Amino acid sequence: MTKLSVNINKIATLRNARGHNRPDVLQVARDCERFGAQGITVHPRPDERHIRYQDVRDLKPLVTTEFNIEGNPTPDFIELVRAVRPEQVTLVPDAPDAITSNAGWDTIRHQEYLRGIVQEFKQMGCRVSIFLDPVEELVRAAATTGTDRIELYTEAYATGYHQDREAAVAPYREAAALAQQLGLGVNAGHDLDLDNLAFLHQQLPGLAEVSIGHALVCDALYLGLENTIQLYLRQLINN
Repeated sequence: MTKLSVNINKIATLRNARGHNRPDVLQVARDCERFGAQGITVHPRPDERHIRYQDVRDLKPLVTTEFNIEGNPTPDFIELVRAVRPEQVTLVPDAPDAITSNAGWDTIRHQEYLRGIVQEFKQMGCRVSIFLDPVEELVRAAATTGTDRIELYTEAYATGYHQDREAAVAPYREAAALAQQLGLGVNAGHDLDLDNLAFLHQQLPGLAEVSIGHALVCDALYLGLENTIQLYLRQLINN
């Protein structure tokens, strides 16, 4: 079964709006796991506008499933990973002022750089995943870096899903198949929701993990967190 990792950044955004500790990010992470999530994802950014670096440190001893830290491997990020040693590090090339992740790595142009970063994180005992657009040349280049997995950036799929879902998923299906042929695990994330998740899952056999935050938290406002997590898990059942 494909694992569901819940990104709790938006919970931290809500907390930071008032400057106190409500909602409690640590308790929400515990509850997500209790409600069935198989992982917790955080994406700290340099301005700490949602998840703070201290949150990441505080979460490490509490997360009992898989802890996934996403981010651009700046010196501060590398030091954070060295201190926390999560199960997985997902490398995302976002600029400091980016509202959200908006592109995958150019693994051809940055191949040597990524190879060094991947090796450093793997020496810390972390699985490494590279955030990637569904382009076969980029998948091939990613495989040369030593990464364990790629995470397919699914915004284009989500945008095209309601117009022509077959066309929207085609490059992802091809990229995932190639990645698996090259020995890479495949994750996916960005703009996945209760409408489009099941079809993506059906079309990508062997999909290891999805990371979902914004849509899941929005759904939880109406449906409740426990019910929402269960609904997302149902999308990941092989039918």
